[in-house]
Amino acid sequence: MSARLDRIRGGAHASVRHDSAVGHVTGRSLYVDDMPNVPGTLEAALLLSPHAHARIRSIDVSAAMAAPGVAAVIVARDIPGRNDIAPIRTDEPLLPPELVEYEGQPVAAVAAQTLDQARAAAKLVKIDYEPLPPVLTIEEAIERDLYVSPPQLMTRGDIEAGFKSAVHRIAGEVHCGGQDHFYLEGQIALAIPGDGGDFQIFSSTQHPTEVQHGVAHLLGLPFNAVTVEVRRMGGAFGGKESQATIIAGVAAVLAWKTKRPVKLRLPRDDDMRATGKRHPFLIRYDCGVDADSRIVALDLVLAANGGNVADHTPAVITRALCHADNCYWLPNVRFRGLPCKTNTVSNTAFRGYGGPQGMIAIETVVDVIARKLGKTPDEIRRQNYYGVERNNVAPYGMTVEDNIVERMLDELDRVAGLAAWRESVAAFNRTSPIIRKGLATMPVKFGISFNRPALNQAGALVHVYTDGSVTLNHGGTEMGQGLFVKVAQVVAEAFQIDIDHIRLSATTTGKVPNTSPTAASSGSDLNGMAALNAANQIKDRMAEVAAEHFDVPKSEIVFASNRVFAGNRSVSFPELAAMSWEKRVSLSATGFYKTPKLHWDFATNTGRPFYYFAYGIAASEVAIDTLTGETRVLRAELLQDCGASINPAIDLGQIEGAFVQGMGWLTSEELWWDDKGRLRTHGPSTYKIPGSRDVPPIFNARILDDAPNREDTIFRSKAVGEPPLMLAISVWLAIRDAVASLADYKVAPDLDAPATPERVLKAVDAIRG
Repeated sequence: MSARLDRIRGGAHASVRHDSAVGHVTGRSLYVDDMPNVPGTLEAALLLSPHAHARIRSIDVSAAMAAPGVAAVIVARDIPGRNDIAPIRTDEPLLPPELVEYEGQPVAAVAAQTLDQARAAAKLVKIDYEPLPPVLTIEEAIERDLYVSPPQLMTRGDIEAGFKSAVHRIAGEVHCGGQDHFYLEGQIALAIPGDGGDFQIFSSTQHPTEVQHGVAHLLGLPFNAVTVEVRRMGGAFGGKESQATIIAGVAAVLAWKTKRPVKLRLPRDDDMRATGKRHPFLIRYDCGVDADSRIVALDLVLAANGGNVADHTPAVITRALCHADNCYWLPNVRFRGLPCKTNTVSNTAFRGYGGPQGMIAIETVVDVIARKLGKTPDEIRRQNYYGVERNNVAPYGMTVEDNIVERMLDELDRVAGLAAWRESVAAFNRTSPIIRKGLATMPVKFGISFNRPALNQAGALVHVYTDGSVTLNHGGTEMGQGLFVKVAQVVAEAFQIDIDHIRLSATTTGKVPNTSPTAASSGSDLNGMAALNAANQIKDRMAEVAAEHFDVPKSEIVFASNRVFAGNRSVSFPELAAMSWEKRVSLSATGFYKTPKLHWDFATNTGRPFYYFAYGIAASEVAIDTLTGETRVLRAELLQDCGASINPAIDLGQIEGAFVQGMGWLTSEELWWDDKGRLRTHGPSTYKIPGSRDVPPIFNARILDDAPNREDTIFRSKAVGEPPLMLAISVWLAIRDAVASLADYKVAPDLDAPATPERVLKAVDAIRG
């Protein structure tokens, strides 16, 4: 083999552009709604409940059925199978048979020749309701012991002994609000009945298998009679994990009833009213601190608004409990998770999945301790960080083996000059009574893996054709995050061929069955390893053919630079593919991967729920107007641990996007229900996501250099989808810092999230007395 070989294009660790980048900016990328309609396709619309809590006395669909173009109207009694689409527990109906439990709940659906006809007819369905008193707040649910699943408990040490040893005792509460996913592509599904009683579902979903199972249950079919396919989504963020089953389920039941294809797409207002969101939390804390500023006891209540049914709430609660330590050694803890039932939409998966709320809890505690003791939050953090050889076990029993948070803080300090930066903020405040600045850092330790061990598995299917081209399929879904191009890079690296030779095919349950959701930041870890497993099987077979061809041991065969070498002799990859076929060697393989080391006891909330941790740290500077409560983020410095990044360009995009999305959650994205339980912020005119002008004018995101994953992940990379979102907590903490500056940093502000102008102004007025 020659001494110098050209590097393949698009292998591992290269900054390759997103596979659909050109299609996205030119409009050529096809989404479900762009697919040409199958002849005879009907359009569907939903009728949503106007009440937060009511009994259904009667439903009359006769006027709707008589409307022009209408082919079918369905209510709960029309579902032929089991009316249950629960992702974790049971008894979560697609359409309510007797009781509506939130305003915006789908009650009926209409299929008609056109979308306008379907929407007009839906308004003609007559429902007689008996309104019932709704429960709308977490506090009322706690008072009445209303929960969507059993409360959870995580303990470690002796909390009462910890409190007795404490010099300081600090207690309080904080609220953090929910967040709408606000994906650009709304919820949509197309259901096509087959000629043998089977169904093809095109769904904008993160979890094709869950949609498959949900539709099969509703129609009374075996899973193999339902095939779900998705090529791409226009954003998801967790909102198309369980929620997509509602849309696909309605379309499928209508298709079953009419024996025609049915498409259901939700307009933005209906989408926001009918589908779940990030969980709002009420956090109550009681903390003991010793003379060295170390937390010696922490009693936390993490109460989540689960909405009307369990949905993902039990798992979100578990995840919140597992992140309420963040980066800190807490010897004596009692963490209680309360999954509160209210008459609002069932809240669901959202980027971070409980982790952000758990971290808000402990970072509030750190901030309050610092103000009470006259220290900075960073000083309190330094006293409480996990150790490396000792004080390194999380409250749930997992040893933190890869702790690099202090290294990352030192690196951020090196590039951003934190001391000088803080002095510049303090100097500004000394001469500015109206506009005040704040600065805060935020460390992050985020666990990677599903808490449920069974979900940590993936499959892949790889075909090599005789011209050397490759088709790749796996169980992960593409929602803009770059999963497809990353997994293609893995296969390119395995075969040592240019990524241009690899075609990515749509995710479908017909090719890779029993898939896990593309969630928990684990898409590349799981599907990348499964694809590598499949590619290596084929590569091993091809190596045997090459060894026979060159009459050398298989160990001397090397794949490199689009060729296959035996010493100085070589053939091209396509030539070897053709030879393999001639030798009747299979050029197709299914790959499989399961994450090692994981175990979890749901009864005790102990075990090893994560394969590893992804770390990050951020510093943000804000300005607040003390007369109006308005805020601006002036500068953000981010440092994220990506291990040995498979694609630095994609990862940087994820870091920046996650931070801005988190910033929106904590500053401007306020969900507001009136006293009748009606969501009033259900469109872009009333619900404020960050815009281009909200991005900090100084915004630097960096990937930590020379930090390969210590665990044997795909090419030693780390997950990046969720962890950077929590770096945005630095913005909320910086706003608190700016308010605290009005009292010489000695008083902790009473400030919930999101820090809207109204809340900031209220906090300012309280500080000033």
